[in-house]
Amino acid sequence: MTAAAWTSWPSKEALARETRPRSRTVISRLVRTVGLITLMLWGTFTDGPFGPWEIVAGVVGVAGCAAVAVAFFRASLKNRLWPSLGLLFLLMLAAFGAQQAGAEVPATVLWCGCAVTALERLPLRAGVPSTAVALIAYAAVNTDDWLTTAVTTAGLCLAGYVLRLDAEARGSAQRLLAQERAARAAEAETAALDERSRIAREIHDVLAHSLSAQLVHLEAARLLIEREPAGEFRDEVLQRVVAARSMAREGLAETRQALSALRGEVAPVEEFLRQLVAAEPVEVRVEGERRTLTAEASQTVRRVAQEALTNVRKHAPGASVLIRLEYQPDAIALDVSDSGGDGPGGELAVSGSGYGLLGMRERAELLGGSLEAGPGEEGFVVSLRVPA
Repeated sequence: MTAAAWTSWPSKEALARETRPRSRTVISRLVRTVGLITLMLWGTFTDGPFGPWEIVAGVVGVAGCAAVAVAFFRASLKNRLWPSLGLLFLLMLAAFGAQQAGAEVPATVLWCGCAVTALERLPLRAGVPSTAVALIAYAAVNTDDWLTTAVTTAGLCLAGYVLRLDAEARGSAQRLLAQERAARAAEAETAALDERSRIAREIHDVLAHSLSAQLVHLEAARLLIEREPAGEFRDEVLQRVVAARSMAREGLAETRQALSALRGEVAPVEEFLRQLVAAEPVEVRVEGERRTLTAEASQTVRRVAQEALTNVRKHAPGASVLIRLEYQPDAIALDVSDSGGDGPGGELAVSGSGYGLLGMRERAELLGGSLEAGPGEEGFVVSLRVPA
């Protein structure tokens, strides 16, 4: 046995008994509470008639011992050595008092309980001496023959140590199970990241390259059309090509954002919002303690912000816009409000690159969040809240 085995406490799992089956836990608690208290009360009041004050004193004494035992269990669970030893000493003192008062059964229960529990729940350097003191006191007051007393004390020592080993074995099994679950979760996360990376590569090789090629051809078409003589047909075609080029550029940007999210390389949301409105008179406020969001929550905030700004450009061009992003303790909140306005929409409105209020609400609800949109004090307000 190593030196560490003498100085170390039993594991938290062993002391808390969380690894026991429910049925075994219930039986153990019933035995320790109802059974032992009943035994101590029976042993206290079986020697003859007692007066009212004697009965009250006996009941209070048993209840006090039960309270001290509960306190000892809690102190040992927190690995507090001196409080545990002090409470154990109080129980032994109560056993000595019961013995002097003629209540031999409660005294025996307390001596034996202290002996077994000390060996089970304390470090061996403290548990062994405590058990020895309890068993010596028990042997000194025991009226049986010496062989019976010796066998009983040896059995109590063995019981305490076996209970300790059993609890440690269950605690080790619980720790191994927790480690295995953590390893499986890590493997699943790694597999998910690998699959995301594979999907990101596929999207990049197909969609991103295709959009990039479309941008090149649309830009070439725009240059060729601009060389033609001015006219109504030429201007209409040029407008369509410019709109298509804008859509392709936005689609490529959003594809790259989606690829970054799949790879777990998402930039902070507040940085994205400021880039989104860099060329516009839009105010962005960020409140709360900033932290890294999940990819799903981050993408939802980005999409809702894009769609809300698209709706402003379509239906209230020229309106002042306030974007308020708040990091809440268990969620992220986004409010996009405008002051109302009128006039023709801008280039983004022409492109029609919006998901719509229905799509935004569905995206939020899939994450357990909510989205509300409607008239505000001046213009229109879109409010998003998702767990994060």
